[in-house]
Amino acid sequence: MLRKESNAWKRPDIKLSKTKSEWAWNIIGYSFYLGSVIFLITIWNRLPKDVPAHYNALGEVDRWGSKWELLILPFVGAFIIVLMEALEKYPAVHNYPQRFNESNAEKFYLLSRKLVNQLKNICLIIIAVILYESVSIALGWGHGFGKWILPITILGSGFPIVLEIINQKKIK
Repeated sequence: MLRKESNAWKRPDIKLSKTKSEWAWNIIGYSFYLGSVIFLITIWNRLPKDVPAHYNALGEVDRWGSKWELLILPFVGAFIIVLMEALEKYPAVHNYPQRFNESNAEKFYLLSRKLVNQLKNICLIIIAVILYESVSIALGWGHGFGKWILPITILGSGFPIVLEIINQKKIK
């Protein structure tokens, strides 16, 4: 591990290798994302002119739009990948409590980077699920995920944040 103080916050610059869990999350998240893009490309010519474009809190379609609107999801996913990968690469720019210091920096960096990694991949999974749901409704394959999609999305993205806060409190 290379250490040097080079950033504006006088935080140590520590290079940490990706953990197995980060690699696993990346494989899962990127697989869902790439799978959804390939799925969309494959199914594109079978899609009707209008597809679900927005859902209410109960998971019901409340607006239909052009099938071209489905392209927004892969572009949002690509933006998330670029942004979150940059945030993962530079954990020194993340926000930390006052007790952050040279002796606990590595623990804080690793914990924060793992959270960003998990959130990135959860977002990619959610994007893939929404894309699949929209296509399946448009093609009459099903009625979507219904009222469970919002609570699952909130819990899925909120749970890692709560765990990170709990684990961060344990760092001395």
